[in-house]
Parts: sequence; structure tokens; C-alpha cells
Amino acid sequence: MLLSRFQHLLMPLLHRRYGDLFHMRVFPEGDVVQMCDIEQIKQVFSGPASVFHAGEGNIALKPIMGEHSVLVTDEDVHLRARKLLMPAFNGAALRGYRTMMTDVAEAEADTWRAGRPFSAHDRMRALTFEIILRVVFGVSEGPRLDELRALLLSVTQIGTLQVLAWQSPRLYRFGPWRALAEKEQRSNELLLDEIRERRTAPDLAARTDVLSKLLTVPADGSPMSDQELRDQLITLLLAGHETTATALAWAFHELAHDPARLDRATAAADTGDDAYLEAVVKEAMRLRPVVSEVGRKLTEPVEIGGYRIPAGWTVMPSIQLVHQDSRHYDDPGEFRPERFLGADAPASGAWFPFGGGVRRCLGAGFSLIEATVVLRVILSRFTITPDRPRRESARPHTIGVVPARGSRIVVRPR
Repeated sequence: MLLSRFQHLLMPLLHRRYGDLFHMRVFPEGDVVQMCDIEQIKQVFSGPASVFHAGEGNIALKPIMGEHSVLVTDEDVHLRARKLLMPAFNGAALRGYRTMMTDVAEAEADTWRAGRPFSAHDRMRALTFEIILRVVFGVSEGPRLDELRALLLSVTQIGTLQVLAWQSPRLYRFGPWRALAEKEQRSNELLLDEIRERRTAPDLAARTDVLSKLLTVPADGSPMSDQELRDQLITLLLAGHETTATALAWAFHELAHDPARLDRATAAADTGDDAYLEAVVKEAMRLRPVVSEVGRKLTEPVEIGGYRIPAGWTVMPSIQLVHQDSRHYDDPGEFRPERFLGADAPASGAWFPFGGGVRRCLGAGFSLIEATVVLRVILSRFTITPDRPRRESARPHTIGVVPARGSRIVVRPR
């Protein structure tokens, strides 16, 4: 946990001292090998899933996601869950979400008060959570979902308390951990109630939300159990809002401190130039990746970069270090969305905020479209300035970094 708190500062130092491949022993993963060479990383991403276990590499997430989550399972179990979830995030489904995303973003913008500093990160968390609620359940209103929304926004704000309890579950019996356990238990009860009620809905076959689709018996005749469904839903609700919210918070932070690029992004919002807005999102994800690294636990020894890495060790392609590598990006510490336009696009393998290979995030396309839509709505309505001239530093949060003060901005109607 000490490592995660200072990881964004420590890893560049270790990279400079030890090179593109270095061994560490950390808790709870054990022996890990950090990887920064994109050709070696491609070897990991293209390697057999039976050897490179991504689910075991995400084992720290099991206490919150559940043992059936698509993020913490491997091989056949993972493939089955991924196959069932994929239709919700394919091209046709993504096109259908745009209007809903726009409506939610417009409703959020209606609540913003001009001239008063506020945390863009907080507002983006609320907005993106509202969007994923509608994708997962089809609606976001009703007593059960209202209670669930409040609980999950708290439960999914993963911090030191949660991480400590995951490593030592006995803590749930004491003080603040007991309150946390009660919230987690209540959110699970509400999710399971929603699943059971939806199973008997007369219009189930006609509904297009993720839960209804998952409740439809697949061709192989093996529907998900209530607990399997719970684990997939909590995974979508957590991963489907926190990552995009953080990327948007950094995007607004960078634009607020860069008037020239803010002007260009505003013009793009006015003219429907989604290519530039998407480049803003991609550059924010490059400069401040939401996830610092992705892990693959080895089921058998492999040779990478001339080293034989034993079975049981975890290889960790470092998103953070590759994204900050001057071999792939000129002035990597600078915010330049133009890197992702035309011939300036980064080399294959040099940008991977959603991981790679067969385990690349299912919601990658969803996240980029959502963030682009939100930028377009907000920039078409407001001018944005920072609440103070000095840029915010990065603060460790769960598995990535967030703006230290929440990306505080001031907006005024255009």
C-alpha cells in the first residue's frame, strides 16, 4: 500500500536506474516484473491466455468485484462472461447510447452555477455514474435505484479503508469498516433484488439494457446465476464510470490551464469536430493514465528480454512509464492533443490505457465516445478557467492518480 501511494513518483526513478525490465517484490502480488519496452509488452498481450493470467493479475479487485467478475477470471470462465457482455459494447450498441449520453450531460450542465469554483472530478463521477446506470438497468429512477446510486457512489470510492479491509477482512467488525461493510451488504441486497425482479419482468425479451440481455438464456443453455450477475453488474458500474470520470477531470484541468487548446476544443465542439475532442481525451489518458499498469500472472515460466521469468510471478506492462517515454512522445510531460491526429499518431503499442490483447477493456469504445460527448456538451455551453493559476498535482487514488484538489474549475456561460 505504501508503494501504491508513491508509485507515480517512484516508478520513473526505478525505470531510469534499472531500465525497461525490473523486478520488485510487493504486497500482495509478491514477485512482479515491471515492463516498459513496447515490443516485450506486445509479447505479453499476444501470448496465450492460458499462460498469461490477467484475472489473477487483478486479484486485488476480487473483494469488491466478486469472484465471477470478468476482470478477475481467466480462460474459459472469462471468455464466457466476456461473450455475454460484448453485445452491450459493440458498434451498434455504442451508436444507440449517444443520444442518452447527450441528454444526461445536458441535464448535468443545467445544474452548474456560473462563477463558483467546484470539483470537475466530483461532477464527472456523478455524470458518468448516471450514464452507466442507464446502460446497465435501462432506467435510473425509482426508490431502489435511488438508494443504490447513493450507496455505490460511496462504496466504489475505493480508498485506504477498503484496501486495508480487503487484506484483513476481520477489520469489517470494527469502527469505520463496520459502516463500510453495512453499505456493501446493502448494495448487494439491492442489486440481487433488482436481478430477481427483472427475471420475471413481462417485457424482458424486448428490453435492451445490459441486465435484461444477460438474463436472456444464451445459446449454450447456461444462464448466469444471481451471484454471477451481481459480480458482472458491480464490475460494469465501478469500471464503467470511475475511469472515464477521472480522464474527463484531467481533460478539463488541462484545457482550463491551456487557453489556446481550450479555444480549439471549443471550436471543435461548435463544429462537431469529434476527432479533436477525442484527441483531447486520449492525450489526457496518456498524460495521466487512470490505471498505472496491467498485470498478468504466469502459469508457467516465460522468457522475456533475455530473462527467464518463473511461473507464479506477475509481469506488469507499465502504462504510466510507456506513456511518459520520450522514445515514443516528444516532450512527454506536455499536454498536446495534436499527437493523436493524422501522421502524428503514436506508434502501435505506445498508447494502451485500456490494456491490450484479448483482455483489452470491453468498454474502451464506450469510454471514448462518452468522454467525447461530455466534452462537446460542456464546451458548447461554457467557458472554463481554473480556480487558481497553479496546476494541481496528482494524488494517488485506487489504482491510478486523480487531480489533488479534484480539478477545480470555474465556468461561465458562453
